[in-house]
Amino acid sequence: MGEVSTIGVDLAKNVFQVHGADASGTVLFRKKLRRHQVLTFLADQKPCTVVLEACGSSHYWAREIGQLGHTVRLIPPAYVKPFVKRQKNDAADAEAICEAAQRPTMRFVAPKSEQAQAAALVFRARDLLVRQRTQIINARRGHLAEFGHIVAKGPSHVSQLVRAVEYPDGTVKLMPNGQRWRERSRQVGSSYYTRAAPVVSRQVEGVLTRSSVLIRRQTMTAELEVVVDQAVG
Repeated sequence: MGEVSTIGVDLAKNVFQVHGADASGTVLFRKKLRRHQVLTFLADQKPCTVVLEACGSSHYWAREIGQLGHTVRLIPPAYVKPFVKRQKNDAADAEAICEAAQRPTMRFVAPKSEQAQAAALVFRARDLLVRQRTQIINARRGHLAEFGHIVAKGPSHVSQLVRAVEYPDGTVKLMPNGQRWRERSRQVGSSYYTRAAPVVSRQVEGVLTRSSVLIRRQTMTAELEVVVDQAVG
């Protein structure tokens, strides 16, 4: 039996599939491992190339496996798909990952550090909050439009939406018995839109402030690295 050269790992939440091959591509083993068994199994292997499909959790596993002395490579899923020979399943995916990594022209993704992942998380969280704020504002604009209140687009006009909910005027056209329903809609709208929109807006501004700080830090770090490289060179 040859020596393991490449190990392909199909990542999952609980059950992982690993596929080992030597330098010629000969299959040496196929195994299913529970989550807590993965690092133990790889720690028992001689240093080799461990290949993962790039995904949300792949950077964490790349760091953990790299500490065991292995060389870790991440492959974009689009580059793995052509190497799946049969019906898609975990074993086929692990084999395809292993085979794709052995191609001499394969392109890999650089694993991210914890700091880089944390910085990216801040920006994704801000994008999510911005979308939520936009949804709340657009929903309120649509609801008020049904009663003849037209408010311009954009967060800068939220105050008009809030005033329309908190102090509905008598010109709103409602069905008979509308006073009772108007009061109910006012209470629901006021409790949701006048509280949710400002809270989300504050969260957006807070995350924006933190993301701006991160951008400045990353820029300063990049500039410092350039200066150091120039000094060394």
